[in-house]
Amino acid sequence: MLAEFGDDPKRYTDAKARRNYAGTSPITRASGRKTVVMARYARNNRLADALHQQAFCALNASPGARAYYDTVRGRGKSHHAALRQLGNRLVGILHGCLKTHTPYDEATAWPRNVTLAPAP
Repeated sequence: MLAEFGDDPKRYTDAKARRNYAGTSPITRASGRKTVVMARYARNNRLADALHQQAFCALNASPGARAYYDTVRGRGKSHHAALRQLGNRLVGILHGCLKTHTPYDEATAWPRNVTLAPAP
């Protein structure tokens, strides 16, 4: 993922720009009476595939990611839509880690959803 995002730290001004490039942020089209939210099709396919795989693997590795996925699924979203939203969230977390030069921390990334078990 980092190779696809590139090594220029000033390339993305915020997490939204990084999400747009990754193709995980939704497109909202609105006309007079109707609003439709769709997935992006103009995106970096290698990066989108890597994020999809990361989101899928995070379901077993991260309790916070699993809780977020279950919450999205509980709202009636499909499996792929929930993975796309999870990937979108993971891109935001990655952007925050890169911006602040801090390593990933489960409790910081998922503060409301995670109750971490104490280490044995």
